[in-house]
This record gives sequence, structure tokens and C-alpha cells, in this order.
Amino acid sequence: MYKLGIITMHFLFNLSLLLILFFTFFLLNKRVGSIHLHKRASLFYFVISLILCSLFSYPIQNGYVLDLRIIPFILGGLYLRFSPILGFLVIFFRAFHGIDVGFFIGVAFYTVFSLFIWYISPWFLKLTSNIRILFSAGITLLISVGIFTIALNKVSPDQLLDIFIAYLIVPPLGVAMISTLIEIREKNQQLQQQLVIEEKLAALEQMGAAISHEIRNPLTTAIGFIELLDQVSLDSNNSAKYLSIIKDELDSAEGIIQDYLTFSKPIMESTEELDIQKELTHILKLLHPLANYHSVKVSTDFSASGTIQGDKSKFHQCFINIIRNSIESMPYGGALMIKTTATQNKIIISIQDTGIGMSKEQIKRIGEPYYSTKGSEGTGLSMMVAYSILRAMRVTIEVQSEIGEGTLSQFHFKRHKTKIKRR
Repeated sequence: MYKLGIITMHFLFNLSLLLILFFTFFLLNKRVGSIHLHKRASLFYFVISLILCSLFSYPIQNGYVLDLRIIPFILGGLYLRFSPILGFLVIFFRAFHGIDVGFFIGVAFYTVFSLFIWYISPWFLKLTSNIRILFSAGITLLISVGIFTIALNKVSPDQLLDIFIAYLIVPPLGVAMISTLIEIREKNQQLQQQLVIEEKLAALEQMGAAISHEIRNPLTTAIGFIELLDQVSLDSNNSAKYLSIIKDELDSAEGIIQDYLTFSKPIMESTEELDIQKELTHILKLLHPLANYHSVKVSTDFSASGTIQGDKSKFHQCFINIIRNSIESMPYGGALMIKTTATQNKIIISIQDTGIGMSKEQIKRIGEPYYSTKGSEGTGLSMMVAYSILRAMRVTIEVQSEIGEGTLSQFHFKRHKTKIKRR
């Protein structure tokens, strides 16, 4: 019964290191993802693999060195067209073992084969996944046969079986295993991309439903009054009244479209220093009539003052939507508390209401299309806009709520170092 020879064991250990490196680099590191999407990171992997193969090479007589350099060379060349770079590195690393006959044979072989692999790589990538695995393993086997033929005259007879297994089985097996892992990783990446596309399409469909639902009401009202003006003779006072209603409804529709544009592209048009206390006070003045209408008592605690950097109009739009949503969550009255606290690096705006509250699932869905925190089904466009603005401002959001117990929302802003001087 054959016992694994030293060369075979050497190669199997080296192959295990390459597999561990691949698993660590591509399968655990989610930031790397597809080898085609991150070519620099992938090149780094293949270069490290070549270094490992060079470190764990096995020298034989007459200056010849056996190793698994063919594995990263073949895979990097076929999948990413890195063969010229990898071929140069193979020759460079081989030079450390001496400039001898084996070195010049390697120069000739890797120069020609680098160009060949680089040339066939586009054709290779058009093949199916299984054919790519078979082709890469097959071409590795052919090269291994050539190397084995050369090595026959350089080793003792008792090493022939060891060399045969080490060079005709381990490299093709290694290429087949790693190429299979590459194909699996690529398929997973494609599935993830497909899921993202489907989620975007679903969100787009929901957004379309949201916009059509929101914009239909003012347009229907405007069309109705236009038809009334066209069909009925009215005095100047009624005509002016109806025209005013039409204008208000069209302004409302324009506002909805503007909200959608803000949601889809919440770019900060102008950045300036904002006094949190001053801006919140101004917002609460605007919403005071709405709070009175819903019998909501608003109280404030602006004990912490400070400034942030942001777009004033976007900041107003954001917190008008959020506070209005809190007020409307208390249709039969309640209490609303707006509070600011500060740390050395942050300013925290807390908004607490005694409204109907939300479940954990509802908290996760805040800001999604076709969802409203007021309990009844709605588009939730205002909250979508608000959360889109906050994400653009890189604000950390924390929401605590229970059904029937109200909601506490906290918004963590990065504090601006310069403080506004008060007289």
C-alpha cells in the first residue's frame, strides 16, 4: 500500500493553505464579494497565493524547484486576465532560488503561456460554470504532465510515484476545488444582486402606488372645479374662490412631487451652521395651530444648546414631517415633549408623544413606502422624506415604542465645534 511521500504531503499542505486563504479572503470577507467586482483585492489574493507557493516550494537536484505556483497562475489568468502580472511574479520569485537552467526554462514557459492565457481568458469567461471548472482543471493537468516529464530525469526512481501523485493529481485537484469555490461565490453574488434589483423594483412599485395615491386627490379636486367653472356661469367672487381652491390643490400636488424628488435624491443643496434650539422653536411655531387642532399639549426642554452643520430648509422639512406625524398619532389629544441633550461630540433631539405607539415590526418599517406610523394604512410619504434626509445627514436614529404607550424618537447629530454667539 502506498504511503504519501514527502513531496505529496508538502503539496497537500500548501494546497490546504491556499484553500484556507481563499475561504478567509472571499467567503468570510463580505466587503470583497465577487472577484470580478473587486479586481485589486482579487489580485492581492493571487499574489499572496504565489508567495505561499514560493515559500513552500520543494527543491530537487540540478536547480529545479517544484511547487504549486501553477494554481494561482492559471486561476488568476483565466478568471481575471492577470496572467502577465502573475507570470512576471512567478519568474521573480523563482529567481530567489538561483539563476540557473530551471530559471531560464521558467522564463520561457511563463512568458509564452502568460500571453496564451491572457488571450483565451475572454473566451473562457463565456463558457458555462461547469465547463470553466473542467477546462481550468484540464489545462492544469496538461501543464502538470509537461512538468512531470521534465522532472522524470531529475529525481531518483524511488521518488517517481511521489512526484506522479504530487504533480498529476494535486494541482488539477486544487484548481478544480478553488475554481468551484469561485463559481459558487460568483453565483451567490449574482443572486444577491438579483435580490437587490427585485427589492428596488418592489420599492419602486410601492413608490409609484404611493405617489399616485397622494397626487390623485388634489388633481381630482382641481379637475372637478375646472369642469365646474367651464359648465356653470358664476359671478366673479365664486370664480375667484374656485380658482383659489384649484391653485391650492395644484400646489399640494407639486409639493408631493417635490417630496418624492427629495426622497429619491436628498442632496444637501447648501450647508450652514444651524442653532438647534432656534430652528426647533421656529418649527414648533409653524406647527402650533395643528397641535391646537388635535388638542395636543407641546412642551419643550432645550437645556442643551449647540450647533450642527446642515441644510436649513431640509432640516425644517424633516422635523416638520416628524413632529406633524407625532401630533397626528394623537387624534384625541395628548402630550408632546421635544427635548435636546448634548454630549461632547453629539446633539440629541428627543421627540416623545403619547400617541397610539408602534409594534417592533412597525418600528422596523418606519420610512418605508406605503406605510404610515399613524396606525391606518397610508403612503407615509412624509416620513419617507424625513428619514431619507436624515440618512443623507448621517444621523443615527433610535426609536422606542409600544402599542398604546406612545413613541420616543431620538436623533443623534454630530455636534459642530463652533458655537453661535448669543447677545
